[in-house]
Amino acid sequence: MTIRPRRPAARLLVLDAAHRLLLFRFTPDDRPPFWVTPGGALDPGESFEQAAVRELREETGFTCAIGPLVATRHVRFVTIEGVDVDAEERYYPVYPPAAALCFDGHTALERQVMTSHRWWTPQELADCPEPYFPTDLLALWAALPAAPAGKDAA
Repeated sequence: MTIRPRRPAARLLVLDAAHRLLLFRFTPDDRPPFWVTPGGALDPGESFEQAAVRELREETGFTCAIGPLVATRHVRFVTIEGVDVDAEERYYPVYPPAAALCFDGHTALERQVMTSHRWWTPQELADCPEPYFPTDLLALWAALPAAPAGKDAA
């Protein structure tokens, strides 16, 4: 019996003022393209919340606050590096003050496989022919409130 490594990760539900959701398109060599929320694995000694703030900055350039935990998912998948993992993913909403992204924090691997991004409406995502993750993203998104009162999102 093979034991898969654990992969704790913080995922971000980044929403603009129109309540559109930011997703990145991954185009790995070993499987068809797919869309996914910003975020990633925790660094050693890092909390989920610390990872969420770091991943937000690295992947989008945003330095705004993250919202409270809204969901936890336990999934098994093969990482871009080819490692079969058991992942615990915790999801946090983010309402950035602007929609302009900065990719200066992307790693070499992210620059290679995260080939594009898009701000989606729920209907656009429902009509998307490519897979997206998590698979219940539309339901998770529908449960999120609009930008908190008094905050001006993108």
